[in-house]
Amino acid sequence: MITKLNHVSIFVLDQDSAYDFYVNKLGFKVHTDASMGPGMRWLTVTPPEQPELEISLMAIAEGMMFKAEAAEQMRNLVSKGTFGFGVFECNDLLATYEELKAKGVEFTKEPTREFYGFEALFKDDSGNWFSLGEKAK
Repeated sequence: MITKLNHVSIFVLDQDSAYDFYVNKLGFKVHTDASMGPGMRWLTVTPPEQPELEISLMAIAEGMMFKAEAAEQMRNLVSKGTFGFGVFECNDLLATYEELKAKGVEFTKEPTREFYGFEALFKDDSGNWFSLGEKAK
């Protein structure tokens, strides 16, 4: 029986830039940052209050996962904002929205009350988009 998910991957255009975005703008913690051989790096971050979930910031590179043509196609798709990877949660959406905006995070939707909750949408530095929702009180 499967008991939990402990890793999830997000494809990024540049791991150094993604490191800066997820750590210095979103406030995530680095769990692992290790060389995996020439040109390969295992970089995972965790949300501050969810250290058991590692988010792998995976470079889109030719090699183990992608042939050259597929890597280029994937880079194009990511940079165009094709992928929405998940929903992040916060305790105070308005305050978090203002804090992240001040740090340069690009929002594509301001905080809005919807039938399903209170959310905003933002993009990471590669173009992946996420929902940011306020935790139900």
